[in-house]
Amino acid sequence: MTPPLPATVIGGYLGAGKTTLVNHVLRHANGLRLAVLVNEFGALPIDEDLIEAESDKLISIAGGCICCSFGSDLTAALIDLCAMTPRPDHVLIESSGVAMPGAIAASVGLIEAYAPPSVVVLADTETVQTQAQDEFLGDTTLRQLHDAHLIIQSKTDLVAEPQVQAVAAWLADTNPRAAVVAAAHGRVPASVVLGPGNELPVNPHTAHADALFASEVFAVEPVTDPSALARSLADAELGVVRAKGFVRDRSGQRFLIQNVGARTSLKAVAGEAPSQMVCIGRRDQLDTDALARLFSAKCSAPADGVA
Repeated sequence: MTPPLPATVIGGYLGAGKTTLVNHVLRHANGLRLAVLVNEFGALPIDEDLIEAESDKLISIAGGCICCSFGSDLTAALIDLCAMTPRPDHVLIESSGVAMPGAIAASVGLIEAYAPPSVVVLADTETVQTQAQDEFLGDTTLRQLHDAHLIIQSKTDLVAEPQVQAVAAWLADTNPRAAVVAAAHGRVPASVVLGPGNELPVNPHTAHADALFASEVFAVEPVTDPSALARSLADAELGVVRAKGFVRDRSGQRFLIQNVGARTSLKAVAGEAPSQMVCIGRRDQLDTDALARLFSAKCSAPADGVA
């Protein structure tokens, strides 16, 4: 059975840095075949040195990635991507600056071949609060932020650190369900935008190229309640921006857990991958000791009737 195709919707108001982020992710895809969908190519100028070939409907990008224009028919474009050989590993959908990314994600979620998509929204540190208070822009800006599972606080290099911290606190208050990650020049690890890769790292401890972020891999013994474990990972105190991995319950059923911010996804799956979780977060915020205790606690209590 073909696994669902993961997708990420990237939103944010005009000028928030969506193009810069997408080009950065394409440069650091780490072997993943990415498909980028845009309304029209002019709305998302791919860096010229990444382009290998270009036609009316498709741009071929170095590393096996592509960029497609879907015009007014996003659903048809998404279905076409599933039929490609080889199929993309992940789909990025760049929404226009005035679109509601949550509505786009809902449309993707109706297509059976796709996993429930995550929503990443960029917020310009210098202007987002002004936009949110604007008579004409405020509703759009706030609705975009409320749709987010992950908010990337962009252009932090343009303002002083006290303002960066103040805007970060405001964003967290505006959408308490979302993880907030600060970034300059769109430099966010691809694994933060997309989630950990399709395969779990074999190294039990690995650091991302961006020195601000780190990941930790935890072995997980059979758990009593996988859904409780997934919900616990969303606790903001743990500092987990993204998490992905496989666990088994006491009966031996295998589950895939994926987290982004406060959004959790739990699905029963087949296969024999190791029971372990990858947790990604800011190096200064990821509480690896608390995570180790969490996984230990979740494994310690036997299910009713199980010795």
